[in-house]
Amino acid sequence: MRIRLVTLAQLGSIFVLAFAMTGCQNGSATSKAKANGTVPEARLLPAGSEVEAQTIRFLEARVKRDPDDFIAHNKLAGQYLQRLRETGDVTYLNLASKAAHASLATLPAEQNTGGLMVLTQVEYSSHEFTAARDHALRLCELEPNKAYPYQILGDTLLELGDYDKAEAAFRQMQKFGSDQGLSGVVIEQRVARLASLHGDMEAAQRHMSRALTIALALPVPPRETIAWCRWQLGETAFAAGDYPTAERNYRDALTTFPDYFRALASLGRVRASQGDLGDAIEQLEHAVRIIPDPSFIAALGDLYQIAGRDKDANAQYALVEKIGRFNELNGSLYNRQVSQFYSDHDLKPEEAYANAAKEYATRRDIYGADTLAWAALKSGKITEAQSAITEALRLGTKDARIFYHASMIARAAGENAAAQEYHRRMVALNPQFDLMQAAIARKTFE
Repeated sequence: MRIRLVTLAQLGSIFVLAFAMTGCQNGSATSKAKANGTVPEARLLPAGSEVEAQTIRFLEARVKRDPDDFIAHNKLAGQYLQRLRETGDVTYLNLASKAAHASLATLPAEQNTGGLMVLTQVEYSSHEFTAARDHALRLCELEPNKAYPYQILGDTLLELGDYDKAEAAFRQMQKFGSDQGLSGVVIEQRVARLASLHGDMEAAQRHMSRALTIALALPVPPRETIAWCRWQLGETAFAAGDYPTAERNYRDALTTFPDYFRALASLGRVRASQGDLGDAIEQLEHAVRIIPDPSFIAALGDLYQIAGRDKDANAQYALVEKIGRFNELNGSLYNRQVSQFYSDHDLKPEEAYANAAKEYATRRDIYGADTLAWAALKSGKITEAQSAITEALRLGTKDARIFYHASMIARAAGENAAAQEYHRRMVALNPQFDLMQAAIARKTFE
């Protein structure tokens, strides 16, 4: 699960369509939901895609006429980043990078914190987390009494695995922010994320529900933000093995934002966990048509294989490897997913290990440790796998995949009691977290 970057400035500028009656009706529903301790029912929210497209065209024409208009470059970068979040299309990431660099080439960061902000967001989205952290620290120096630099800093520190400093940054964000409006949404999202990392799933669900309720109460509810909150509620429920609740939240996200690729892929996964292989395949095929994310493609390949469609499965696996080769030439955007794929399918163990180790040298979060541990096991490095999985478990995160990896590593090390205990935790938490890997676990421990 990767944390998503949303700045207060972006959230405030995303939505340019206003529907006064819709906002008033939703505010009433939200008040009732607060009183009942629930969140309002899902409903379709306006896309605003055509207005966004017009805004982008306007800003592109403006910077073409006046390349020194750094404010237009900043706004254009923000629009591209929003399109990236909505579509997953990395084309917008490259465009945002060009706009951010053009802005800072015109006016340096000391007089252009907006340009530095969008550059930091680009670096974060590109998985250049060290650079993003350094620029976020510079933003904190330039804007010490504003919330957004600390939010960006906290997000980058989470990805780097520096959890204590991330929590400190988020406390600063809360100090200068507000618990209402867009600021309240951002704060509740981060508190939910920290709770999830520390294994407190009830608190994670509670805070994400608050983020959703606050967002729904805004005069113009932001569609992608609301869909993301509903998707995250689904992810929390799925992690706890509550498949019906997870499915409901994913479908609510799709009601809010039809074709939301994150929710489609997760819906496919939960339908597989519930035994509906046909619907699971259909949902993942839909997600892959929208964005060829290697984790989606690998999951689809696994479902094809379970369904006996070996030719289709092999085609998907070949596509993941093709993305892996592309990834080697163009940075580390999909490095972790490709390494995980190789390890899951007993392919290229040394390459999977080398990629995981290289990334973990700088990005030392628990999921990086888990990826390294799994790759080390598959390449025969048992002692290193034990060390890495200990790091992956250090926060008390409740994740069935990590427990599964821990069980297989302990078994390979001859620690049978520990292996059985981790397997028990996996089964108790989320027995069908991944159809193929769960089947391997059952066969191993039977």
